[in-house]
Amino acid sequence: MTTAETSAGVLPAMAEVPAAELRVAVLGVGMMGADHVARLYSRISGVSVVSVSDAFTEKAEQVAAAVPGCRVVGDPLAAIADDDVDAVLIATPGQYHQEQVLACIERGKPVLCEKPLTMDAGSSLALVRAEDEYAARTGRRLVTVGFMRRFDPEYAELKALLDAGGLGEPLLVHCAHRNAAVPPHFTSEMMVSDSVVHEVDVARFLLDEEIAAVTVLRPRATRHAVAGQSDPLLVLFETTGGRMVDVECFVSTGVGYEVRTEVVGEDGSAMIGLDQSLVRQAGGASGATRSTSIAPDFRQRFGRAYDIELQRWVDAARRGEIDGPGAWDGYAAQAVCAAGVDALRTGRRTPVRLADREEVVR
Repeated sequence: MTTAETSAGVLPAMAEVPAAELRVAVLGVGMMGADHVARLYSRISGVSVVSVSDAFTEKAEQVAAAVPGCRVVGDPLAAIADDDVDAVLIATPGQYHQEQVLACIERGKPVLCEKPLTMDAGSSLALVRAEDEYAARTGRRLVTVGFMRRFDPEYAELKALLDAGGLGEPLLVHCAHRNAAVPPHFTSEMMVSDSVVHEVDVARFLLDEEIAAVTVLRPRATRHAVAGQSDPLLVLFETTGGRMVDVECFVSTGVGYEVRTEVVGEDGSAMIGLDQSLVRQAGGASGATRSTSIAPDFRQRFGRAYDIELQRWVDAARRGEIDGPGAWDGYAAQAVCAAGVDALRTGRRTPVRLADREEVVR
């Protein structure tokens, strides 16, 4: 089926998912994809990995060999089209996501796509529209985007506290995103598009509103920064509701992987990321004892979040639903990051150009 046919509304209904197990193809088995294959095989129920696809055939064969019944399919589009595949997990490089996600929509197959949804806001919006057309025909949505922090128990606890009004109206959000080191090709623009993108989704998730403008400041760079790059960065988001979110992004600390989020509200504050439990302060009372332990990388810090994310994706796909951030969230993140990169380059406050959601849905 062609993209033109998709645009015209000629779309298949999602195939019935077997009651026993969801049969999944994993596209891309680098570090993230290989971790997901191992996780699906060893820790997630109701699922089987039936195929993997990767440009590096030898790597794909190694990953497949560890999973009984898993085979290697050279062409990722063929893996998506396979009648023995019920759903698809995409962990390929971002430049391939648009074609692969669209193929999943055209085939009526649930897809979990690691961020970014696509490489730019325009192509992400095209996927939003393609899925909207599918949903108008079938009543079902297919696309989940891999913003795993929403599934982290600490973030879930903080979100529940905010939703219950436990801090009153949230006013400010303070975030820190720190890595021990990054590879030599990692630019300041990538700090925004690959690192701060998670704080973009966190802000939208916690506050339930869009980001309207971005400002990026360049403090004095660490001597450990990639040559010619600004590190750390300070990023400021202004939301549509008048709230402010600041993000310290520092990717060459030499220490470890630190992610902290504090929400300051009218009636108190709450922080996560200090000791794997929420620390709340209100009326002079403080929460749990703080710890100095730091995870070595994101897989340790968010391992539990990935487990929860994949289990909920599998369970939802078997019900014909999605349970997590969708195509619009992937698009909104790209639109904010585009504004962030522009703000980084120009030194100016940059408005976020976001399509009208109601207009897109219609």
